[in-house]
Amino acid sequence: MLIDGDNAQHSLLKQMFEEASRYGEVTIRRAYGDWTEPNLSNWRPVMLAHAIQPIQQWRYTTGKNATDSALIIDAMDILYSGTVQGFCVISSDSDYTRLCTRIRESGLFVMGIGREKTPEAFINACNVFVYVENLIQSDEVDIATTVKKTDEVKTPAVVKAPAKTSATAKKPAKAKPNTSQKDLLNLLRRAFDIAVQDDDGWVHLGPLGNALQRIEPSFDSRTYGFKSLSLLIKSMPKQVEVKGAKKTGASTIYARMKDVQG
Repeated sequence: MLIDGDNAQHSLLKQMFEEASRYGEVTIRRAYGDWTEPNLSNWRPVMLAHAIQPIQQWRYTTGKNATDSALIIDAMDILYSGTVQGFCVISSDSDYTRLCTRIRESGLFVMGIGREKTPEAFINACNVFVYVENLIQSDEVDIATTVKKTDEVKTPAVVKAPAKTSATAKKPAKAKPNTSQKDLLNLLRRAFDIAVQDDDGWVHLGPLGNALQRIEPSFDSRTYGFKSLSLLIKSMPKQVEVKGAKKTGASTIYARMKDVQG
């Protein structure tokens, strides 16, 4: 995991680690920046807590960011060392586009984490790209659930004020800019087309999710307000048919577009 300290949020580092850990063990942990700058002082306790190695990079010229070059050089050294199977680059800076492309050309997995405003070229250079806004929303949902459980054991008089906060926090996550039901349906149709289907058009949820991220690396059900792909497609009963259930262990959920039956 290589972090651009000038383009990342220290307050979300815990969530970023959890997200990256879904794809493998995070072995190398480095954060780059000019740590003598006052605006980066809040990083120190977070880096200590997560055993992140701070890489000092002086700003040689005012207005120029030397962090990018230092991170890219280290990334190439790590790539040629052959000690990792994938990279996670945390930044919203398009300067890392070519780096991610080069890593993928070597057959390694590339994950990006950044803001919704991240340039599309950088997003598409990654195998998977996660918006930090979705990590914030996930955290808010957990808080809302905790508040609700706490409220249930209190008297109505005590709970009156917090109830409004809980209701507000439970609102669906805001979709990324320019997303629409039509765009989502088009994306799903393309994913169903390239995913392995049986004779009746059914696709297992795992391959469907992989197909969605191959088409659009930034695809994330949380962008549309749902914690998982299964919940997302179940919210579209008019367009998508679902069968099976998620039990302990492997998922047995299958889906198909209703117009496939035609």
